[in-house]
Order: sequence, then C-alpha cells, then structure tokens
Amino acid sequence: MSYTYDNQNIFAKILRNEIPNKTAAENDHALAFYDINPAAPIHLLIIPKGAYVNYDDFLNHASIEEKTGFDQLILQLISENNLTSFDGGRGYRVISNAGAWGMQEVPHYHVHLLAGEPIGPLRVKS
Repeated sequence: MSYTYDNQNIFAKILRNEIPNKTAAENDHALAFYDINPAAPIHLLIIPKGAYVNYDDFLNHASIEEKTGFDQLILQLISENNLTSFDGGRGYRVISNAGAWGMQEVPHYHVHLLAGEPIGPLRVKS
C-alpha cells in the first residue's frame, strides 16, 4: 500500500516548530507532548519525527532505530509517570487511530497515552 504524507498536518508543523507545544519528553526519533484537549488527567501524544501516516505505515517503513526510539520514549513516559502496573502503578491505555474507521484526525502516526483515572470501556456498544 502506498501512503501520501501531508507535510502540512498539525504534527508536522509542531515538529518544525511552527506551532508551539507543551513538550513532555523527546529523543532523537520521537516527541511527546501534552494533548491540548485532554481526555484524562494524563493525556500525552507521542509522535515519531519521521513522516508516517499511521501504525502500519510506520511498521512497514520506519527503521529499527526509529521504532526502538519511539517505543523507548513511551516506556520513559510510563516510568516517569509511575504508571507501570508491575511496580504499583495504576496502569494506562495506549491508543492509535488509523483511517476513517479508526477515526484518525491527524494524518501523522501518533499514540495517545491516557492515565490518571479509570479510563472506562474501550468501546460502548449500542
């Protein structure tokens, strides 16, 4: 599958410092910042610095270093916020939306890290 990356999306502009953000953490391959419309007390967005549209684009085209750096930043945030359920933390949810059915709003791969209260069911069925 071929992906067309829109370099004018809001996350691309954040990466180019055209739009400010409240940075939580950063490494060579990823940036984490606080969501401006949080859905939980802790709501971080983690984005790769490379131009990837969604998760499968990232998996298919990112280098091993990019994938590792991205995951290391998520792990760092989990640790810094004392969220890991192994060490007495209360846990967290990591979400990535892709395409129309996944209700992806920004066409730049990103994950949401949500925590700080019970998040509720993944999906409410009608």
